Amino acid sequence: MAVEKIQVPDLGSDDAVEVIELLVKVGDSISENDNLVVLESDKAAMEIPSPKAGVVKSVLVQVGSSVKTGTALIELETAGAAAAPAATSAAPPAAAPTTVAPQAAAPKESPKVEAPRVAAQTGAVSVQAVRIPDLGTDDAVEVIDILVKVGDEVGTEGGLVTLETDKAAMDVPAQVAGIVKAIKVKVGDKVKAGAHLADIETISVASAATAAATSAATEVQAVAPAAPVAAASAPVADAAPQVAASAALAVRHTPVASSPSAEVYAGPAVRKLARELGVDLARVAGTGTRGRIQKEDVHAYVKANLQGGTAPAAVVTGGAGIPLVEDIDFSKFGPVEEVEMTKLHRVTAINMTKSWLNVPRVTQFDEADITDLEQFRTAQKALGEKKGLKLTPLPFIVKACAQALTAHPQFNVSLHSSGTKLIRKQYVHIGVAVATPNGLMVPVVKNADKKSIWEIAKDIQDLAAKAKDRKLSREDMEGACFTVTSLGNQGGLGFTPIVNAPEVAILGVSRATVKPVWNGKEFLPRTMLPFSLAYDHRAVNGVDGGLFCTTLGQLLSDIRLMVL
Repeated sequence: MAVEKIQVPDLGSDDAVEVIELLVKVGDSISENDNLVVLESDKAAMEIPSPKAGVVKSVLVQVGSSVKTGTALIELETAGAAAAPAATSAAPPAAAPTTVAPQAAAPKESPKVEAPRVAAQTGAVSVQAVRIPDLGTDDAVEVIDILVKVGDEVGTEGGLVTLETDKAAMDVPAQVAGIVKAIKVKVGDKVKAGAHLADIETISVASAATAAATSAATEVQAVAPAAPVAAASAPVADAAPQVAASAALAVRHTPVASSPSAEVYAGPAVRKLARELGVDLARVAGTGTRGRIQKEDVHAYVKANLQGGTAPAAVVTGGAGIPLVEDIDFSKFGPVEEVEMTKLHRVTAINMTKSWLNVPRVTQFDEADITDLEQFRTAQKALGEKKGLKLTPLPFIVKACAQALTAHPQFNVSLHSSGTKLIRKQYVHIGVAVATPNGLMVPVVKNADKKSIWEIAKDIQDLAAKAKDRKLSREDMEGACFTVTSLGNQGGLGFTPIVNAPEVAILGVSRATVKPVWNGKEFLPRTMLPFSLAYDHRAVNGVDGGLFCTTLGQLLSDIRLMVL
């Protein structure tokens, strides 16, 4: 074992740069190419990787330090460092670096010996433990799916397991590329940040050019560590770190116009953490120097959202001045029991409260004659069984809503946060509320306007099954333009559903009943379906609501109109 100082590589400039983030601490075990610090020049930020694996013995800089090329960053205890002198055995065993003059003329011979040995060293096989990243909360989350098995080959972004938070499912990436040697969790386990998920066997392989550069750098440093002309006489030695630094700068100069997060002030490590946790950095308030977003800011944002609190960001929530209902000691009136709400229940309550406080809604009630629809649906029962599908009224309702949205595009919008613009959507995705043992979930039927009744029925059946098995992904629950919530046969003549903002409307469907309906000559028994349309009055006017209800009633009363 030996302790080496890891220095700042050639940055292509003599100007000092600032250390804006430390990515390791004393005692950390790091691998080759693990990032050590984040430096910030006047143009961009860059991460400095470690050229070797080992254990951090000391950190020689701190946040705010100014460093240059060659500044020592950390002291690293390495297992393979002792092999370096052996690699130079072709030369006399010069123990002291004072023999500069005799050795200075022979640097050209050493790469012939060094390159193969360094390459062999960097091809070492190791097993790394993959752990859950920091979720910004101490609450345990459930493992709902294992995405790999022992022996599978995975990439750095390949998912290992799926965890279910209080909002949606999220895949945990492998973080390193290699072969899965062991899986440490199973479906149903409750895990927290830092939990051991899997062991992955990795092979660190350096290119021949990098190996040669490393060997040349090692020899020059051993022969003339204090010579100021080393950088000029051995440009190959500086090639690898200089290319790495240039690549880092190039990556950070690449514009990403489509992402608001690209415009925020944050380092690469923070951006990586935000990607892993699914956080939009544009919504996070930075507490660092000049408003820079730090890891702690991302953690605080995630924690606030998981707990239903107010995130430290410019998010309009509304209702901030409303006093809370005080707790009462109900035990003085009789026996009581406190029962914890599920995460899904808590999140639903928070979202509904936000919508109730922010959306000025109107609810219109109407009913549709679905007698013919029910006769047709019943006649298709045998065909549905062949297809493995149960044909309920819901697919017809979803299809009718999709066509009504197309006919009345003012319902297929969302309000911009500025309050001065509407975002018109050129697609029709319909959310369908599904009751599960854990609470209400709303998966989304994508492109419902372009699908047949059978296709919609299959989507609803598949999504409902995933919801009840708690296997819905974030993608399954995103992108809805409009929501349908149905009580089916549960009863009721009508209700006022809460608009699921940022959508501007929702349809509530109650139980169909047979009623006498006057046709101009006589009363006839007809199957009538009551429904209620709730909408955001900021985006939709009352006359628009009436027209939408009329269109929906016509489509459900005569399903032949759906094919025109």
